[in-house]
Amino acid sequence: MMTVAAARQLHDGSACFVGIGLPSTAANLARATHAPRLVLVYESGCLGAKPSRLPLSIGDGILADTADAVVSVPEVFNYWLQPGRIDVGFLGAAQLDRFANINTTVVGGDYAAPDVRLPGAGGAPEIAASCREVVVVVRQSARSFVDRLDFVTSVGFGSGPGDRERWGLTGRGPRVVITDLGILEPDPTTCELTLTSLHPGASVQQAMDATGWDLKVAADLATTPAPQPEELRALRALNATLRTAS
Repeated sequence: MMTVAAARQLHDGSACFVGIGLPSTAANLARATHAPRLVLVYESGCLGAKPSRLPLSIGDGILADTADAVVSVPEVFNYWLQPGRIDVGFLGAAQLDRFANINTTVVGGDYAAPDVRLPGAGGAPEIAASCREVVVVVRQSARSFVDRLDFVTSVGFGSGPGDRERWGLTGRGPRVVITDLGILEPDPTTCELTLTSLHPGASVQQAMDATGWDLKVAADLATTPAPQPEELRALRALNATLRTAS
């Protein structure tokens, strides 16, 4: 459900900065279904990659073999990402707060001696700052949806309206957060995440219990359309290619 919901956020002809894992699966699912002209950009420098199977990493040779162009990593960031040439970026999170700020650095303790040290920033802060919009994909639980981050790795909306503009962040920030329970979108006035759609079988109470703050719920709460047969067929075919490759 998360992969299908994420794929539906991608529009034909747009440029998408893709990470390995669910973002890559969602982007390739979109290409296989409703967005055949989606331009996939991988951090390794592969522009317009058209893999016939899911890549195992950003260094998988199939990305370079099928790309329109292969450039250096600095060029991906300095020429394509930072000037705002990428339409949408995918991000995950270990922790997320009500303003869609992200932590992927440390949990608990302090930076020098945390309870858990996470993979870190990578290119995420630049993606959050400069992509025209951002899609966040994360499983929803009270551990991940927290009132206060242990560390701010990537900025969503800071502490509310105006922070992105004040800090010179050129992208619009997170447009949607997709979880295993539903879809959240920033309130147009307060920038606070609001539950706007529930996945089939999930409840508002489940979503509230899995959130470390007083979760706002849209008055016109929708139900996420269930995966369609053609989406499931394409997704299963992609997963089968990944098993074969690994």
